[in-house]
Amino acid sequence: MTATQFVFLLTGAVTLGAALLVVLSPRLVHAALWLILSLAGTAVLFVLLEASFLAVVQVAIYIDAIAILIIIVIMLTRRVMIRGEAQITRNWWLGAISALIFLGGLLVLLNMMPITAIDTPPTIADTNQLLEDLGRSLVDVDRFILPFEVASILLLAALIGSIMIAWPLSTRAEGEGDQ
Repeated sequence: MTATQFVFLLTGAVTLGAALLVVLSPRLVHAALWLILSLAGTAVLFVLLEASFLAVVQVAIYIDAIAILIIIVIMLTRRVMIRGEAQITRNWWLGAISALIFLGGLLVLLNMMPITAIDTPPTIADTNQLLEDLGRSLVDVDRFILPFEVASILLLAALIGSIMIAWPLSTRAEGEGDQ
């Protein structure tokens, strides 16, 4: 076993363990911190797979955005955490069934992949061309600009919604009377 394979397996195990702890953590802030570790592990896996652009995107967008997520989680749950209520919903089994169906679909897809086919890694010139194609496709009207913009609008709507939910009711009622 080479050092790269060992690091890959170790990073994969840490990433999967952190992802499991995201789901099993009783406190939301701890779950968000485990999520940061899981995303960092994914960035390391991207580096090992020589996908440097995706590794930088993983760190710059996802891990940096998690800091904002932690703030939003604290804003949304400060009243819930004070009451000390259970954080488990009655319909948890629906999520478990959905996860098992998704896992089954992934296993079917993995089973369909040829294991023996190993492609040669792209050269530096090919990688630069791939990155250029990716950049052009993100701003091309016929390619991915619409999903890119829809995702940004959905994220903005979620941010505004979380601020409105976290806003104290007394302050919100006072502001409505001023109009």
